[in-house]
Amino acid sequence: MKSIACISTSVRTACQHTSACFSLNRAVIRSSPVGRCTNAVFASKTVVAQQPCVTGVRAFHGSHVNTAAVQHVSAAPLPIPVYVPGKSENELNQLGRRMTPKTATRSAPHLSPYSPYTKPQSNTAVNIHSLFEGEVIQELCTRLTHFPINDRAEGLATLLGACVEFGVDGHNPLVSRLINECLELLSNRDIRVAQLCHLGEVAYALEGRQSAMVTEVLDSIGAVLEEDIVSPSEAVRVYSLLALCYQPASQRQTLLLSTLHRHTQRLVHRLKARQVSDILQSLLKLQHRQAISLVLRLSHRASRVFKAFSNNEVIKVLSALMILGQHDEELLAAMEKHVPGRLGKCDPELISTVMEYCLQTRCRSEPIFEAVAENFVLHAERHTTLQIAKQIVAMGRLNYLPQCSNQMFKKLESILSSRFSQFQPRSLIEVLHACIHLERFPLNYMSKVFSPYFLQRLQAQGEPLDKNALGQLTQLHLSTSLECSHYWGPRLPFFLHVKRFSSVDQAFETPMESLLYKQVKRPLTQLLGGKFYSTSIFTHSGYTVDVEICLDEEGFVLPLSQWDHTYRRMALCLDGQNRFCSNTQHLLGKEATKRRHLRRMGYEVVQIPYFEFEKLRTHREQVQYLHSKIFPTIFKFNHS
Repeated sequence: MKSIACISTSVRTACQHTSACFSLNRAVIRSSPVGRCTNAVFASKTVVAQQPCVTGVRAFHGSHVNTAAVQHVSAAPLPIPVYVPGKSENELNQLGRRMTPKTATRSAPHLSPYSPYTKPQSNTAVNIHSLFEGEVIQELCTRLTHFPINDRAEGLATLLGACVEFGVDGHNPLVSRLINECLELLSNRDIRVAQLCHLGEVAYALEGRQSAMVTEVLDSIGAVLEEDIVSPSEAVRVYSLLALCYQPASQRQTLLLSTLHRHTQRLVHRLKARQVSDILQSLLKLQHRQAISLVLRLSHRASRVFKAFSNNEVIKVLSALMILGQHDEELLAAMEKHVPGRLGKCDPELISTVMEYCLQTRCRSEPIFEAVAENFVLHAERHTTLQIAKQIVAMGRLNYLPQCSNQMFKKLESILSSRFSQFQPRSLIEVLHACIHLERFPLNYMSKVFSPYFLQRLQAQGEPLDKNALGQLTQLHLSTSLECSHYWGPRLPFFLHVKRFSSVDQAFETPMESLLYKQVKRPLTQLLGGKFYSTSIFTHSGYTVDVEICLDEEGFVLPLSQWDHTYRRMALCLDGQNRFCSNTQHLLGKEATKRRHLRRMGYEVVQIPYFEFEKLRTHREQVQYLHSKIFPTIFKFNHS
């Protein structure tokens, strides 16, 4: 028999024929949640390009896509059987034919189960309204009363969707009747989740978040969740609906969301790749950061199905996890296994997103970084300046120098020479600043960056220079002064220098961990015979020294009262966990640069990494460890 899906397709066909606006973009069609029950497919025969009569296609959530042509495709709908008690097949077939003009049958548009709502032009609105106000739709509404409850809900949602699609006013008597019938139907709790979500999506499109119908739909979904566990596809639909109409102030909706989180955690192991991506995107839209356990489980599931992700889904998943602030080590392992093989043919945006994710999670991955560097050498011309910046910045800040570094920096220099003006000023500074972490000093561009023209351009972006940009410029200046003695170009004006790097959001140095200092304090005091040291000392260049020890000309440790007679200085770097990459024992780029600069400034740098000191079990072992670190350095002073 002809189903309500087939008949509602005929409604759309007739409306589109009446308004002469049926240009449908397939990409937009598939992305829309509207018309999910319309399973009739039209077999394409001919496509004739005509002048468009509509200015755009309106998707379900209000986005517009301009159309370039109107397509007419000869077709006939394929029915999907649905049992309708008491009604004959001929009767419904006749109803479908009455609703579909003969001309529309000969030139029907290509329709999809996910057709977006399109709004007709004003000069055809009268014809559409007359069609919806006629007896055809009224008769169809009457016939719907004999359908099974879920089919009836799907049919009402589809008809309301057609009203929205063709711009029928919400105060239209037909729309009001359909809404009332939906509200009456929602009083019955036997409707399935898929149909409830369809009704909720259409109600949101008609009346917004404050719709009484939306409230009833969410209450019905809440009742279903209390009694049963939803399937993975149903969970995705509910998250998508809540992403549209969730109101944090509503206690009912907050409770519904919490219940949905619990159910979803139980079925995470059954989710497919696309469902993982869709749920993470919905959580991102909901801005719900309290579901930490769920996000971690989704991240773990993403590692298991990573191979099945499309490139676009990988971008969405990683972007969502970065914003939600969660990380799973197994996901990195899956990325190391599958990402390198994708880089040759993938969108450069995928590469920059992967590198950005590694940077945020402080994961220094050799397989990924090597593959990215090789791809950069071969295909850097295809990348935008922002994508290039993200790749170089990640390698610099994570202190990773690839094996093909010579070729990579030659390629980078070539790109900077040919596309220098295309880089945004702040993005360019970040690239050059990342290079100094790897001890690659872009002297050819220092003169351009320190020029008055570039500094004015940097300040002309609508905002005053932020501290991070000034800190990067200051550190570039220090590199030219301390490490590039043969540079004679322009310098950064002194009034633009930052006075202290520690005050710039930990972008240039990580504060000393108080717990590690407490562990070191007692054995260090015993070793030196007293507190012959000072902590958190600011240098004239702006760096902070964790523990400073001063020596006289003979190499003896000076008490604090005699520091005026200092001949040499020793800087103890108490390196806590936050100063290293999260998955290796490599210092971050900013910490490696800081130590190089301290040495150039005359300090003898002694590193006390947490992973070495934590292995010491007794106080005696700690004293001996510090002795082996400090006194060989003093001995070197005496013989230098």
